[in-house]
Amino acid sequence: MSWPRILLWNGQTRWGCALAVYDFGQPVRESSLSGWRGKLAVEVRAPLWIDSPSIGYRLAYAEPKRLREYTQSRWAGPPAQLVQQRLIRQLGLIPAGQAGTRCVLRIDIDEFSQVFETPVGSHGVIQARVQLLDRSRISLAVQEFNIEKPAPSADARGGVAALTVAVDQLVSDILVWEQQLTGSGKAAPCVG
Repeated sequence: MSWPRILLWNGQTRWGCALAVYDFGQPVRESSLSGWRGKLAVEVRAPLWIDSPSIGYRLAYAEPKRLREYTQSRWAGPPAQLVQQRLIRQLGLIPAGQAGTRCVLRIDIDEFSQVFETPVGSHGVIQARVQLLDRSRISLAVQEFNIEKPAPSADARGGVAALTVAVDQLVSDILVWEQQLTGSGKAAPCVG
């Protein structure tokens, strides 16, 4: 590991380890929701222990119920905000609370972490419940998603890479679900 030089306020130079800050990067592509663009708002929520800038991981082989945090790596913002931004950019959704929307896509994130099955093998995990709510916030449909993607390395960088792929998979899965809802007529109040 190379240590960067840090210039202190008094002009002295020290060697130290800098904090790495991550987001999901640029979206791979922008997809379109059939007939929902500009009419569907998105709201992503997570419990407080998940929704902080910390990058969380679990050692499933040692203490699976303990959520740990990387000390030298952070998300650029809370995961719920990053996921919401990704959905807005990739699906053309708008943030909840804005006028003119017909329905709300509410996503409740229950798990968002890197899980180590062994000291060198891990994967990113997203568990979420997605609801389509009408204008009155009545649930039209609910779908559970449990997505796991392998991490390319056993560190924060690998966890971020796996979770980024998992978020993009969530976007793709929501598109498939949307097509099913539109075909069944359950999304009729949202399309127009």
